[in-house]
Amino acid sequence: MDPVAFTIFGLDVRWYGIIISVGIIIGAILAFKEARRIGFDEEDLIDALLFAIPLSVLGARLYYVAFTWDYFSQNPKYILHFRGGGLAIHGAIIAAVITVIVFSKKRKLDFWTITDICAPSLILGQAIGRWGNYINQEAHGTPTDLPWGIIIDGVKVHPTFLYESIWDLGVFIYLMWYRKNKSKVSGETFLLYLALYSLGRFFIEGLRTDSLMLGPMRIAQLISILSMIGAILIFFYRRKKVNTI
Repeated sequence: MDPVAFTIFGLDVRWYGIIISVGIIIGAILAFKEARRIGFDEEDLIDALLFAIPLSVLGARLYYVAFTWDYFSQNPKYILHFRGGGLAIHGAIIAAVITVIVFSKKRKLDFWTITDICAPSLILGQAIGRWGNYINQEAHGTPTDLPWGIIIDGVKVHPTFLYESIWDLGVFIYLMWYRKNKSKVSGETFLLYLALYSLGRFFIEGLRTDSLMLGPMRIAQLISILSMIGAILIFFYRRKKVNTI
């Protein structure tokens, strides 16, 4: 499968970038709709996204570079070579959270409200973006005999991109329902996003063959465990705090 969609002025435009851009656009539209529903200033949301989106891409790249430093320390000119591949979603999430924390403090806005607005958009964007991995024939799993396996380099392997896309879509549907019907405290939708995404990613990561490693540990699994525990603890702490006021 050709990863290049078309070429313009000698520059290859890849399907991966197109698919990620589509995910971002759809997610942004969804977030603006939610902002209007709850009366959140759309101008503030636009400003937040204008900071968070590019910084998230940078965070995704720097996270990847940090855990493959043996290579990039010898090839520093490729550190910011985004077109060469190498983006990690956990780096994007970390960068986005830090950006929104700083932004909300500067604008005197509620951090949790912003993250609740954006959480379903984020997981939907991830569900869409994973199909870019399929086009690139990457982020696949170990060999399998299961009927839904895909052929990569002549070997039938787990389509881990598909597993994560389906999981993310299910989390998206649940978050949309929860935010509308069950959310009691600001931040709950975002914290559930962190917990549920991390749960799925922990198990799916165990099947992948391209995991970033820290010694014998898969970094994504370690981050997933910490994110899941942290999100659950904060979820119940915030709900208990509100109930005791």
